[in-house]
Amino acid sequence: MKVSIITINYNNVDGLEKTIESVINQTHNDIEYLVIDGGSDDGSVEVIKQYSEKINYFVSEKDGGIYNAMNKGINKSTGDYLLFINSGDSLIDANILTEIMSENRMEDLIYGNLYLYDSEKQWIWNSPDKLTFRDFYNYTIPHPSTFIKRELFNKVGLYDEKLKIVSDWKFFLLALAKYSASYMHVNKVITAYSYDGISSREENFKKINAERYEVLRNEFNFLVDDYVELEKLSSEMKRIKNFLKIRKFFKSIFNK
Repeated sequence: MKVSIITINYNNVDGLEKTIESVINQTHNDIEYLVIDGGSDDGSVEVIKQYSEKINYFVSEKDGGIYNAMNKGINKSTGDYLLFINSGDSLIDANILTEIMSENRMEDLIYGNLYLYDSEKQWIWNSPDKLTFRDFYNYTIPHPSTFIKRELFNKVGLYDEKLKIVSDWKFFLLALAKYSASYMHVNKVITAYSYDGISSREENFKKINAERYEVLRNEFNFLVDDYVELEKLSSEMKRIKNFLKIRKFFKSIFNK
């Protein structure tokens, strides 16, 4: 089973080299590797050229953002499945693609777990076996740990470049809810993800919610009222939790 791995990068030379090495050291013998660079000027292009014998396709030019770069990779890919490993992220070990692809799986989406880390901690995002709207309200499935059948992009379309943060969320939601894509959870950590990406930053949370609202309004309008109500309930629960924490703190002081 041929896997196309797409790495997008912009001025992240150190992260890019780590990502490239995690891909080219895979034991799986049918990998197509594509690197889409956004016109970096920090030495990234030199690193790409250094590994050019192991890279099937690369381009370095100004692009229209994250999803425009991903779409460029999709259009150039020829694999049975596509996997997006962006610069700074890495496959968990050299055998992981062999382990996943050795089962001759046929599902539209094959997703695993994600190892996340930042400067202070690390944790594992364990994906559910069965997906519900609750999973998409809270999160999604982990994009860097999801193998997407190439044919699915022909049905659903490419990533929506008008969205800046949640286009992969939209793609997965459409694939599952509108196009009845088949899926399978593989209970293995596939990718290590540096928790400093655009969707991980707290300052972008309002933008994420706004984009999700627009997706639901345009694609699943009957869910919008429920989504807004869930947002209100979620905010209220957070307020109550914060109040209880503060009360517990002051009780601990005055009971001493």
